[in-house]
Amino acid sequence: MATLMPLDAPTQGFNFENCKRNAFLAQGGYQPPKVTKTGTTICAVIFKDGVILGADTRSTGGDIVANKNCEKLHYMAPNIYCAGAGTAADCDKTTATISSQLELHRLNTGRQVRVVAANRLVKQMLFRYQGHIGTYLIMGGVDVTGAHLYEIAAHGSTSKVPYCTMGSGTLAAMSVLESRWVPDMSEEDGKQLVRDAIRAGIFNDMGSGSNVDLVVIKAKDDVQYLRGFDEANVKGVRRQKYTFKKGTTGVLTEQVRHIKLGGKGGEGSQFIVDSETVRQVESMDTL
Repeated sequence: MATLMPLDAPTQGFNFENCKRNAFLAQGGYQPPKVTKTGTTICAVIFKDGVILGADTRSTGGDIVANKNCEKLHYMAPNIYCAGAGTAADCDKTTATISSQLELHRLNTGRQVRVVAANRLVKQMLFRYQGHIGTYLIMGGVDVTGAHLYEIAAHGSTSKVPYCTMGSGTLAAMSVLESRWVPDMSEEDGKQLVRDAIRAGIFNDMGSGSNVDLVVIKAKDDVQYLRGFDEANVKGVRRQKYTFKKGTTGVLTEQVRHIKLGGKGGEGSQFIVDSETVRQVESMDTL
């Protein structure tokens, strides 16, 4: 029979039961799930007249730089943008899906979409997938109630903040924001602050790099997308010509193949080696 008596209050302090459980499972040979490491630095601040979002432009696949100039600032609505970190495909698909829903909402109501509505749509979608969609977003925008900034994690939790950072360069970027952000900043000061925060992530995190992109959002759908606002990683200038004279590298053998096309042409044709000659090349002076 169910009891109506209240349960005992949990004891105060930290609980380390999960640590003991994990250690016990590890002793039994259980392999913990692997963590997917992604690289990005994104941040955003609220300033006097609106919101500024910033991101680096490096896209990585493991330890390989896949793209030096990708776009991590995603359009959501005329007054709302998102900075995305995590799995690139998930970020693109999630923001595109929610953006289409926000456009339908705007057309049906005939009103500007509020930032809190966009935040609710994103968090409900991500919560349904329990964190398996690797999308970490900073959503910023300005509506009739003012400027708003939300930090959205992959499992659906959100926080309303005056400034925030996400990605693998979070610590470096947050150190800049925490030391220099003040309420009611000017637009120019806000741009420089976000720029310096992204640069801190670029120079202190291997997963972040290349350029700095900014989006400035103000009232009445006034949006500035500043692509390539700052070039943090300037490409070096080649100081010498790396052209070598013929004969610098010795050739040991020379092989010549005469190839002709067999058959009547078309899909059934094959390339046939008619003759092949190989000769030893005499040693040459490589000085």
